Amino acid sequence: MKISYKWLKDLIELNETPEEIDRLLTGTGLEVEGIEEIESIKGGLQGVVIGEVLTREKHPEADRLSLTTVDVGGETPLSIVCGAPNVAAGQKVIVATVGATLYPTGSDQPLVLKKSKIRGAVSEGMICAEDELGVGTSHDGILVLDTDLPNGTPAAEYFGISSDYLIEIGLTPNRADAASHYGVARDLKAVLKRPVTLPSVDAFKVDNQNLPIPVEVRNAEACPRYTGLTISGITVAESPEWLKQRLQTIGIRAINNIVDITNYICHELGQPMHAFDADKVLGKKVIVTTVADNTPFVTLDGVERKISANDLMICSEGVDGNPEPMCIAGVFGGLTSGVTDTTTSIFLESAYFSPVWVRRTAQRFALKTDSSFRFERGTDPNMPLFALKRAALLIQEIAGGSISSDIIDVYPEPVQDFTVNMKNRNIDRLIGKSLSKDLIKEILESLDIRVTDETETGFTAIVPPYRVDVQREADVIEEILRIYGFGQVELSDALSSDYLSDFPVNDPEKLKLRVAELLVGNGFNEMINNSLTKPEYQAALGDALVGNPVKILNYLSEDLSVMRQTLLFSGLEVIAYNSNRRQKDLKVFEFGKTYHEIDGKYSEKERLSVFVTGNITQESWFEKSRETVFHDLAAFVNQVLTSMKIKDVQKQEADNAIFKSGLTLLANKKPVVSFGLLQAAVAKKLDIKAPVYYADFDWDYLLRQYSGAVQYAEVSKFPEVRRDLSVVVNKKVTFEELRQAAYKTERNLLRAVNVFDVYEGANLEGKKSYSISFILQDEQQTLTDKVIDKSMQRLIATYEKEFEAVIRK
Repeated sequence: MKISYKWLKDLIELNETPEEIDRLLTGTGLEVEGIEEIESIKGGLQGVVIGEVLTREKHPEADRLSLTTVDVGGETPLSIVCGAPNVAAGQKVIVATVGATLYPTGSDQPLVLKKSKIRGAVSEGMICAEDELGVGTSHDGILVLDTDLPNGTPAAEYFGISSDYLIEIGLTPNRADAASHYGVARDLKAVLKRPVTLPSVDAFKVDNQNLPIPVEVRNAEACPRYTGLTISGITVAESPEWLKQRLQTIGIRAINNIVDITNYICHELGQPMHAFDADKVLGKKVIVTTVADNTPFVTLDGVERKISANDLMICSEGVDGNPEPMCIAGVFGGLTSGVTDTTTSIFLESAYFSPVWVRRTAQRFALKTDSSFRFERGTDPNMPLFALKRAALLIQEIAGGSISSDIIDVYPEPVQDFTVNMKNRNIDRLIGKSLSKDLIKEILESLDIRVTDETETGFTAIVPPYRVDVQREADVIEEILRIYGFGQVELSDALSSDYLSDFPVNDPEKLKLRVAELLVGNGFNEMINNSLTKPEYQAALGDALVGNPVKILNYLSEDLSVMRQTLLFSGLEVIAYNSNRRQKDLKVFEFGKTYHEIDGKYSEKERLSVFVTGNITQESWFEKSRETVFHDLAAFVNQVLTSMKIKDVQKQEADNAIFKSGLTLLANKKPVVSFGLLQAAVAKKLDIKAPVYYADFDWDYLLRQYSGAVQYAEVSKFPEVRRDLSVVVNKKVTFEELRQAAYKTERNLLRAVNVFDVYEGANLEGKKSYSISFILQDEQQTLTDKVIDKSMQRLIATYEKEFEAVIRK
């Protein structure tokens, strides 16, 4: 954001240099990114002085040239060859001396004055015309002055040229209140303890009622406040020099006096405004409303845009009373209703529009204007009326005219101040220093924050609505600290401020990097996907998802209207995109958040998703390509769990709404990962026909289960013993059930259980046979056959009792 130093001085008394203002503003959080000196006339007319023509003679070699001598205050007059027809002895003129650099009007190239010979005559400078100086456009002859200033006086003094300083502020999105000269002056008021003086509007008065234009606001949500009035008998022309210079200093091109005044008010007060040609307001009525989808509308830049039903429009009353769009509210004006050179009366608008509505429209049309920049961040709802009067008075001063209607102010539900309850102990705790109550009150009131209901323990802060970023206790405390000064909080053992975050023993980012590197080392690529998704994706899984979807209130499109409850569809979109471009063999993963509404409360969960599809190995001279199978994904899942030190997991069948076949692994009886082959119907949602293997990790739970502690155990001196059993059980019995039963039965000696063969055949109708190996070991002594047999008999008894197993011998 660009601020003029001279303009700022009109609002608050400043004795400080621009560099000192830089330091003060940066200290309050309005970081100054640069300061540039700006001259009202380029080059500042350095080396250009007032002179007096002493003699004038005809050049002997050229009829249109004159030989002159000019007194410029030096020891001897200068000899100058002049081509102007109006040069004469006795004139006071402007002289560019040798070495001066001029920037002529309409030229991109500077003109550097050198001593030269013209048709044999020496010329030691140039008597200048208006356009040669860059102060105007006339080239009819030299500029003849009527002045008593002595010869040699710098021309800059005659023209009243003074430099200004452009202060570039890196405005953060939360500081919409400082998006104007008045806003910046308010911060300086608090720091310097000096008053801010706004221009007076006491002279405002209604001259007549000759041009009433009523206003109807049909959408008070999008337009909480709308003010306006009419001015007739104006003359649209070029703006005066002071106004053009103010705008040019901050990089705004002057257009005409009416448009320039609306731009001036926007940057002075932070209140965007718009002027309509009153003769083009059909039906002599303004309607603030929405229009039908795909309504064509031509904006000021000559581009036709299709308006949607979610775009607020400023309309006139068209044919049959139907609204006729004139302007995209808060964003961009229309081509046909704008002010032109022939405009003689205007309807002047000053409003407060909903930030949500303006932001949505500006993003949809990719239009970033000075108006939308302010409205979408939040303007002051109490400013429109003052700004309207201020602009009307300026228009009358510069363009003439009469106020031809009463002020219209449609404001059905005034925006209320923010009320924040404050505790003195929290102020001291967060600042890290105990400040006096009087000082806190002084700082807050200098920021227009009223202090009420004071007690020994706290008070109530009444925050004006233009401070949209100050709505919590911590926000108010930050306001106190930035004005008090961060540098004034001394380091002390007794006083310290709270950390904004903890420093966990296990750094989540390092663990995330460890797993990411593991997967990348296995040929995976990482994805980063949008957290917004289609609602029909979520609906497809129904009860398989946690809670309800979080809906976006101001979504830009139906396809991005909810927050994702699962990473599944984000990954499938990536697979579909790549598959459509002949990239069939994919291994991808994503760390991301999912969002849920549970019993009216919102929650976020960190997940890790892993996808594998196509061939797991590529064809080569020593190996054939091979399609991915379940156990390929299982191997990657086990590597992740091992990396996170997850052991002793339990298994159960995964949700068949998502997986055609798969497992859910539990640690301490809570699911840590579900993985397997996706249901074809789920993949088909994105037109994916190939099998897709998917793993969904609860990353938050993995982090909680991880321990960085390393435990060491001596390798046993006593040997392991292996025993095998062939167990025939009901077909529905899983190996996981047999494994868990074994560990419950033999807690002391059993070290591992593994299945090495599964048989199902016609001779085992309704049953299947598991070949299972058991590893037994005693840490204290060598196992004897008697002990081993006793353990195996207990296992056999358990299987026979719990599963009606038949032990094949």
